[in-house]
Formats: sequence, C-alpha cells, structure tokens
Amino acid sequence: MEALARDHDIVLFGATGFVGELIAGYLADHAPPDLRVGLAGRSRVKLEAVRSRLPVAAQDWSLIEADSGSPDSLAALAAGTRVLFTTVGPYAKYGLPVVEACARAGTHYGDLTGEVSFVREAIDRWDALARTTGARIIHACGYDSVPSDLAVLLLHQAAEADGAGGLTEVQLVARAKGGFSGGTIDSMRGQLDGMRADPVLRSLAGDPYCLSPDRTAEPSNRQPPDLGWVGRSEDGLWAAPFIMRRRIRGSYVAAMPCRVGPTVGPCGTAK
Repeated sequence: MEALARDHDIVLFGATGFVGELIAGYLADHAPPDLRVGLAGRSRVKLEAVRSRLPVAAQDWSLIEADSGSPDSLAALAAGTRVLFTTVGPYAKYGLPVVEACARAGTHYGDLTGEVSFVREAIDRWDALARTTGARIIHACGYDSVPSDLAVLLLHQAAEADGAGGLTEVQLVARAKGGFSGGTIDSMRGQLDGMRADPVLRSLAGDPYCLSPDRTAEPSNRQPPDLGWVGRSEDGLWAAPFIMRRRIRGSYVAAMPCRVGPTVGPCGTAK
C-alpha cells in the first residue's frame, strides 16, 4: 500500500490511564523534538489534565478523542498516525477493534498485552489484512514478554558462544516491588474466567507454541508443571509462578512471524 500522509508519527491510545500516563511521560523525556506525538482517549478533559502534568516538551502534543466502542473514531485515529500504541485493556474486551483499525489503515500497532487468547485471535483475524496493507502488529511490548524474551535470547547466545549447546529448559527468576494496576488485575481476572469457561482457552494457555505460525512444525511438549503458587524462598523473599510467563512465548509482526522456543532463531523485522 502506498504510504499516505499522516498527521502524527505516534499516537498513544489510553494516555489517561495509569500506565498510559507513565508512557506519555517517558515519551516527553526521550522522544526526538521533531517527533509528532498525539495523546488519545475517551475524554478530552482527562487528556488535557494528563498533558498539563507532562514536561514542557509535551505541551504542544495533539489531543484526540477516540473510543474502542466506536469503529469510526478508531478508523480516524489509525488513519492519522504512522504508529499507534495502545494501553487500553483488558485487550480481549477492548483490543480487537483497535488491531482491526490499524490493519485496515496500514498503521503500525503495539500494545502491552499478556493475554494469549487475544493475541491468537488477532493473528487469526487480521494478519492477512495487515500483510496486504503493510501494517506491523506487535503485541506484548511490556513486562510480560520483553524481559523474558530478551533474557532467553541473551542466554542462548551466551551458551552458544561458550560451546555449551542449545537450551532445553529455562526458568526466569525476577524480583519486583510495588503492586498491580487495575488494568492488569482486570486482564488476569478475564483470562482466568475465560479459561474456566472455555476448554479451547485452557488448551491455549497450556501450549508454549500456541502463537506459532505453523504449530505442526513445533515440538509436542506442553508447559512444565507449576512448583506451587506461593512460597518463601531461602533468602526470605516471597516467590510465586508468574502467570503470564505461561502465556507468551514470542510475538509476531504481520509481515514476518517469529517465535521463541527451545532454540531461538532470527525474527526478521521483529526487533
């Protein structure tokens, strides 16, 4: 698809939420001065309040009213920017129309989801269209995937450089402080409720290769068993399985699917 003139280089959808405002603050501190940024959400009043709390660099950013329940507003939102990043979740509830709008407009898309059923459905429904329009759809750009994916990749490279062979099993140990945002809690609750009600979703959650573009080419192994929900480690810290680590084993770009499994290969344009 021929590149169209866009009003913005990147628009942040969900800027009035907890995580959205954090990302807006990061953009204000680190974005190049000539980057055309927009903040989008349902309420212009709330968007104005968020912008007023940001550094001076953000005070000229555009404000765009859009609602995930309004296809027309999403179509206009996607058509007006080169890249749309959304924090509006739970994604299974609100995210598919946003992916569709970007796929139709040829707009590159990113999100923070850890909801594997949403990612699988987005691939099944909109990958072919996104390939046609040139939109790149990148999910799980947050804690649920990025640290673990990068850690596995770096570990694989280190083992390969040391002549230790390929990886067979990896356990990631992370330390965190603070709590969960309301959106994260809603996403976790939604996934658990969905798995209780739908055996297909339970099957997806147990399959580490469920996002593969060719599942039949992958190994048949399932997720390893949990070691227990909550316990205290030897150094006195609370430890528990991270539910999202059972969900996402890779990500995809519409034009170049990639995956991370027991061996990590190149992922084309997914960087």
